[in-house]
Amino acid sequence: MGQPEGPPWWHGAVLYQLYVRSWRDTNDDGYGDLRGIIERLDHLSWLGVDGIWLSPTMPSPDADWGYDVSDYNGVHPELGTLADLDELVTQAGQRGMRVLLDLVPNHTSSAHPWFIDAASSRDSAHRDYYVWADPAPDGGPPNNWLDFTGRPAWQWHESGQYYLHNFLAAQPDLNWWQPAVHAEFRGILEFWFNRGVAGFRIDVAHGLYKDAELRDNPPLAGGNPLEGRFGLRPVYNAYRPETHGVYRDWRKIADGYTPLRLLLGETWVAELDKLASYYGDNDELQLGFNFPFALSEFDAPRLAKIVEQTLTVLPPGACPVWMSSNHDIGRFPSRWCDGDQRKIRLALLVLMTLPGTTVLYYGDEIGMPDVDVPPALRRDTATLDADAHGNRDRARTPMPWNASARGGFTAPGVTPWLPLADPPGPNVADQRADADSILWLCRRLVALRRAELSGGIVPNTEFEQLPAREGQWAYRVGSLLVAANFSGRPAGLPAAAGEVLLSSSGTGTAASQRLLGPWEGVVARLGT
Repeated sequence: MGQPEGPPWWHGAVLYQLYVRSWRDTNDDGYGDLRGIIERLDHLSWLGVDGIWLSPTMPSPDADWGYDVSDYNGVHPELGTLADLDELVTQAGQRGMRVLLDLVPNHTSSAHPWFIDAASSRDSAHRDYYVWADPAPDGGPPNNWLDFTGRPAWQWHESGQYYLHNFLAAQPDLNWWQPAVHAEFRGILEFWFNRGVAGFRIDVAHGLYKDAELRDNPPLAGGNPLEGRFGLRPVYNAYRPETHGVYRDWRKIADGYTPLRLLLGETWVAELDKLASYYGDNDELQLGFNFPFALSEFDAPRLAKIVEQTLTVLPPGACPVWMSSNHDIGRFPSRWCDGDQRKIRLALLVLMTLPGTTVLYYGDEIGMPDVDVPPALRRDTATLDADAHGNRDRARTPMPWNASARGGFTAPGVTPWLPLADPPGPNVADQRADADSILWLCRRLVALRRAELSGGIVPNTEFEQLPAREGQWAYRVGSLLVAANFSGRPAGLPAAAGEVLLSSSGTGTAASQRLLGPWEGVVARLGT
């Protein structure tokens, strides 16, 4: 198939991460489902997003809520059917939205037929699909690798070897040195692409290959969580250079479709040049998540530096991708903004005016904060022992559609799988009725982005950081000027600001008087 002229569809797009179990329950079992997404597609259409990334939808025992896959070519029966997913793709397409799935290539569930066979015998057909190793001389694990809970990453098996699990023991790591694993995943990509799925968010995109010699990981020098945890740098059980060959292979498959299919990586890296490496020479991933940006403090100099460095290191023409919340790191209204409505509005304005692709997490559009889930009601066993800030359930609670006791997520009398905020927080219905709400601001920002930043803006030619006073951030993007006041004091608009098109504070604000209020941002025309 030939490739269309012009920039790919994701340049300048707004993607929306949707946690399926927490979106809308239509069969009264307390869990969101695919029918619930179809029911609420008009909300996303009204908001103006270009694509939807679904949290894992494939069959799974749910030891890690879908990130332990037992069948890559199916749909979890609790979420719906393959026909439901096909209908969702069709219905979204009729509204101008594309659907991306979550793909987990680093590991499977221990309930996957591949692993069941692999564990049956050391001579089984699928044994080499996984990473097995003999014990160390003392009978213990083969090396010092740790999983993401800080425990040894090796599980003893009665067949006389250990198997590797960088995550839970129920999530054995695949062996990407095995050519048959490559063939399996090429088939998986083509299965979903042929059904009209627009692409994948790739889980643990920095993983896949493991050191062939199983060398010990070196000690961790600093405290950056992106560089490692539990005192070790995971340089041998992740981040291996051979992984790039997988994405070059997948990119050829994705580029063979019209419209082009998208590969969006969970590139959990500390250094921006490493992030750039996953784009290759524009022949690997088309997008890679920028975790240094998302995990930065909400501070003008820090954010400005990360944006500048990102645009410098990416290959020419590559598209950066920005997000500030997700199902693992929590919600930006809490982490960045401490619930301050002015800061939430400012954060959305900045996020929506950076060049490239923007990803919203469900609830970002209403300023939804983290929810303090009591320990007795937590479901994420992987972080069950963590404090309220570390437990991931806080960012996975049901979408509050209205102010009712169940938030419109499920029927009266049905207990949601995770609790809603108590007392209730923001909800969609109330904000939809308020033209000055965060929801309406988000919609206006999406519309402005689509009208003015179509094609995503070529970063190094149409994005420019501008001089700004302490506590301010100003930049030119295309023909627009963005001015953001990251302080509690009023500030003047830059001299280059012409007509103000939009303010984070709503209508009738100080921006009309050529001032930025505390924690206010504006988008303006460049003055002549």
